[in-house]
Amino acid sequence: MPVTTFDAAATPSDSPYAGFWWRVLALCIDIIVLSLASALLGVVIGIGPNPLGFDRAGAGLPGIILQWLYFAGFESSAWRGTPGKRACGLAVVDLYGGRISFLRATARYFAKILSTLILFVGYIMVAFTARRQGLHDLIASTLVMKEIVPLRDEMPRPPPAAPDTH
Repeated sequence: MPVTTFDAAATPSDSPYAGFWWRVLALCIDIIVLSLASALLGVVIGIGPNPLGFDRAGAGLPGIILQWLYFAGFESSAWRGTPGKRACGLAVVDLYGGRISFLRATARYFAKILSTLILFVGYIMVAFTARRQGLHDLIASTLVMKEIVPLRDEMPRPPPAAPDTH
């Protein structure tokens, strides 16, 4: 299987890498999905919303576990990204364009904590690096790409039937 490489010198409009604002939009979609999942989890385990309207299931250890499984699970799946990334046509891949493992997706998720702790500089880096990588991407050796391969079943299609010459 040939190794795919990407042109880091490509201009932003034809760059295969996902830009900062597309990634922000994908995150906004994921926040909505996670909020709904968190509310549902709160109802199921009986700790629903508090009187101020904040969802307790999304906070603390249950929230960290839910977010970790959401991001790492989807990013290492055949989807190669969360529902937000998929809706924006983005995919998280390794440095060769391949699907990432659950372990690498886990490293990427927890490296986002560092990106956040340094006043979000780890996220802002996306706008200024050649391959549009945040600190968490650099740590986990990942890229976020504009979708290159359509997200379909990866089974090969049979060749077309030969025309009948009779």
